[in-house]
Amino acid sequence: MLLALASVATVAAVGLGTSASAVSIQHSALVGQDPVNWTPHALDGTAFKVLQIGSRVYVGGSFTQIRSASSGTVITQRRLFAFNATTGAIDNTFKPVVDGTVRSLVAAPDGQSIYIGGDFTNVNNVRSRSVERISATTGASVSGFTVPDITGGVDELRLTGNRLLLGGRFQAVGGATRRGLAALNATTGAADASVNMNLDGARVTSTGATSGVKVTGMDVTPDGSKLVIMGNFSSVAGQARHQIAVVNLTTSPATLSPWSTTRYQQQCSPSFPTYMRAVDISPDGTWFAAVTTGAKRTGSLCDTAARWDLTSAVAGKQPVWVNYTGGDTLLSVAVAGYAVYVGGHQRWLDNPNGTDSAGPGAVEAEGIGAINPGTGKAFLWNPGKDRGVGTEDIYPTSAGLWIASDTDTVHGEFHGRIAFFPLPAA
Repeated sequence: MLLALASVATVAAVGLGTSASAVSIQHSALVGQDPVNWTPHALDGTAFKVLQIGSRVYVGGSFTQIRSASSGTVITQRRLFAFNATTGAIDNTFKPVVDGTVRSLVAAPDGQSIYIGGDFTNVNNVRSRSVERISATTGASVSGFTVPDITGGVDELRLTGNRLLLGGRFQAVGGATRRGLAALNATTGAADASVNMNLDGARVTSTGATSGVKVTGMDVTPDGSKLVIMGNFSSVAGQARHQIAVVNLTTSPATLSPWSTTRYQQQCSPSFPTYMRAVDISPDGTWFAAVTTGAKRTGSLCDTAARWDLTSAVAGKQPVWVNYTGGDTLLSVAVAGYAVYVGGHQRWLDNPNGTDSAGPGAVEAEGIGAINPGTGKAFLWNPGKDRGVGTEDIYPTSAGLWIASDTDTVHGEFHGRIAFFPLPAA
């Protein structure tokens, strides 16, 4: 197995100093298939993101109502709430007021506050477009952090050093053109001009479908040296990069890495200008896993999970392995030591010969599945989850694995938008 297994449950989920914020806790075994019964429920909308800091778990999304697992009382709490990580008790002291969907959460270096990103324009009744820093205890806005105008939604946040990296659908930050990718000062919220990669070339399908340039997924190596971005673009810093690129963060300003591939240049579904959905980098920073949507096309990387090498920064990269769903969307991925977990509304993995059907050797993996990081083959691990739009987030902790989605049933049990799979007892 990979060297990642040596770091079982030792990698911090919160980056400090010059480290990045995106390193996943590593497991030495698969998590169980039966979720715990004590997790609270979001009763409408979608849960998009999970974050744990100490004994608190935070969930962001588009929901407006929640309730505990032990009570029928419905609580109105819109788009962001917190609860105890071991009992599921809802935290009634954490009461942020957010007027739009929360899509990303990142812990601040002080351990006392969190950054939120999404589609909101006001937080705690004060204008704050798409990004805010709030108290991890009360949800109150942190004084001294003020963001410039951001002209669109923020879907991804990553913290590295004192830079808060933003990815999303925005086209400008503080009046300066920043299509899909930008940075803020993590202390003050001021625009940071050191990340200006000039993403361009919005893709257009054969039927004319298009959208603005955007970043749909991104991650930073643990040492903060490299940023992997994916989304609707065809060029970065004036050079051809088809839906995926690697940025060198060690230079000031940031520069484009020679790392490139044309494997995502092909069109998938004519409905999707970009079919890139999520990326997660290994804890040693040497490889990453990427997942896509897009409908099956022979020879393409549509509706797949793929592992990519990061050690050599050269052109013409090819995936180390590819796992095919057979035509179903993947939306989320987590490199978690023993397994690469993938989520979406897929029905199968190991399904290169299936087209909206189970081909020979297909492994059932309804809504969430697990892949061997060394071989790229699916584990026989299938908790069974209502598919819906799909699993939006997969978040490993030292105790197990959280998922967030838009559905209510996992393993035949009611779990409103949130579920937790525990690691087996030692």
